[in-house]
Amino acid sequence: MITGAVFYRYVQIISFLTPYLIFIMLLVTYCKLSLRNMNLSPLHAWLLGIQVIGSLLIYVLLYSFDPLVAEGTFICVFCPTAAAVITGMLGGDIACLATYSLLSNMTVAIIAPFIFSFMGDHISLPFFESFLKIGTEMIPLLIFPFVCALILQKFLPKVHSALQNHQSISFYLWAISLTIVMGKTVSFIASRGNAEYKEEILIALFALIVCILQFILGKLIGKKYYNTIAGGQGLGQKNTVLAIWMALTYLNPLASIGPASYVVWQNSINSLQLWIREKRN
Repeated sequence: MITGAVFYRYVQIISFLTPYLIFIMLLVTYCKLSLRNMNLSPLHAWLLGIQVIGSLLIYVLLYSFDPLVAEGTFICVFCPTAAAVITGMLGGDIACLATYSLLSNMTVAIIAPFIFSFMGDHISLPFFESFLKIGTEMIPLLIFPFVCALILQKFLPKVHSALQNHQSISFYLWAISLTIVMGKTVSFIASRGNAEYKEEILIALFALIVCILQFILGKLIGKKYYNTIAGGQGLGQKNTVLAIWMALTYLNPLASIGPASYVVWQNSINSLQLWIREKRN
């Protein structure tokens, strides 16, 4: 994050790589999934409902207050999860979280083109044109990695096994992607000056509020289905690289401050949770 912010003038030059890096990260993650171990649960329905309906409700409630704050907060809830590693470290049910991760990404891929057609810069375009443009970008990005993982498993099992056994690749790709999207975010903020610093602070503040609420609500729902950790991580921990990219691409770019600050909030909560677990052990 610091590297991207400091060297934003140079980092933004390679910002076109972001969707490709997201694609590869998802491909590596999906190669780890086992369809045999994936079981649907009412917990998944609750988490998806909050992710979709909750995000839209927050957008509607905040829009009259400030449309930009509404967009920045909306994307922090609507974005799919990315919590398998931390869930495992906390002793949670990885299979449950993996199932939700797939459902979460597929849901966003399907409905995001419709939702984004009514937000940001795309609202000025005819609906069908906007829907088609966003759909041709979002669907391949979020669904094709899963299709590719299945193809590799069927026809190139050695490649699939190599990706399955080298999940650390995702971490390094995530670090590079985060550097790039942070650089692009800082570049946009720098070009706007300090005219909107109050809105920027508000967006970061609301991102903190929804981050805490999602972790708490996820744990409460997860506890009901004996999956407290998976529920909390599934709802609270987001694929922030994807969220920042979606905000920069489809919403007002300043809304990307929401997921950019969410990176700090969610990792602070995760660090605290890991510290508490280690202390108890």
